[in-house]
Amino acid sequence: MSLSVKEMLSLSNLKRPEVRANPYPFYAGLRSEDPVHWDEELGFWVLTRYADIASVYQDARFSRAQGLRSGYERLPESEQTIAEPVYRCFSKTMFYSDPPYHTRLRGLVNSAFTPTAVEQMRPYVQRTVDTLLDAVQANGKMDAIRDFAYPLPIFVITQMLGLPTEERAQFKKWSDDLFAILGSVPHSPELMEGAARSLNALTDYITQLSEARRKHPQEDLLTALVEATENGEQLTQEELVANMIILLSAGHETTINLIGNGLLALLQNPDQLQKLRAQPNLVASAVEEMMRYDNPVQIAYRSAAEDVEIGGKHIRKGQLVNSVLAAGNRDPERFSDPDRFDITRDEGRHLGFGLGIHFCLGAPLVRLEAQTAFTAILHRFPELSLAAENLEWQEHPIFRGVKSLPVEF
Repeated sequence: MSLSVKEMLSLSNLKRPEVRANPYPFYAGLRSEDPVHWDEELGFWVLTRYADIASVYQDARFSRAQGLRSGYERLPESEQTIAEPVYRCFSKTMFYSDPPYHTRLRGLVNSAFTPTAVEQMRPYVQRTVDTLLDAVQANGKMDAIRDFAYPLPIFVITQMLGLPTEERAQFKKWSDDLFAILGSVPHSPELMEGAARSLNALTDYITQLSEARRKHPQEDLLTALVEATENGEQLTQEELVANMIILLSAGHETTINLIGNGLLALLQNPDQLQKLRAQPNLVASAVEEMMRYDNPVQIAYRSAAEDVEIGGKHIRKGQLVNSVLAAGNRDPERFSDPDRFDITRDEGRHLGFGLGIHFCLGAPLVRLEAQTAFTAILHRFPELSLAAENLEWQEHPIFRGVKSLPVEF
């Protein structure tokens, strides 16, 4: 059965394995056919041009908080009851809030999550990278996701926050459950229930830890968040828990997929791999190109707080708007030869970390981890090669990454 034009352009196509494996031709078709597209099947707007997405990111008429609320209200009533505590938690984060509330939260978290705090993590990041690579070097092979990209960011963020090392696997499970339900697509009741259970467990745990830090402060990010003060205000306990969850969860999902997608891009573009080996000082530029070329976070959504016109289309107040960041990052109007992976590209800011007031707070930490990781991998493994022909990609519509990445060296 042939698909109609509307069906061909719907983001529901991201459920198809062949599209998930390489969504960029689909995004290009959508961008050329209808760059400001009303997705009839899913009931929201879809933007695929860089300029349109950048304008939405910096336009106060598009709301993160209302976007979160719209996602919640799209759930069946039976699922809303289960999911309400999870969405309430996310609404207390800088990630899903608008000014002036966002300004207050961001200021308080910024006062703890400083460039100095990130830079102080550099020796620990290097030791962790070396330890993970030591563990696999004698084998001559590894699953770059399971053995390296997966553990690295959770080790780093739990160390930075001051969370017990023996609880790392449990923290990862809790945060995975919560982030599994993000996005403006339907989710199974089982996912919703798992997220609710994990939120309860994580809330109890962080509450106990934060109370301990108030009595016995330590040199860690949790203590800094507990003590953070701006204009005489501090984070409430609910805000502390919610933003701890965001710091714990958002960074490691991005870093896992950045390392996996970036390593795959290098292996599939041997000329760029050789260039980076020959010029290790290009690693910072290479990481930015990895973020542009195969962005770990593909889609971001907001809700129109009032009627807005974009590209000649009338977006009504309350309608959900999905910005396909991965499409904007491959927009030929913004980047020359955008489907080419070029680690020396210098064409200004990509959309990988966002823009405006919601620019990713954790970007310096993600960059530190990725740059350290790629420098070490390429130095250690001069014969690195891909050890699988067919790769399986995550099904999540927002995050892009392979489930497994076997390599040999």
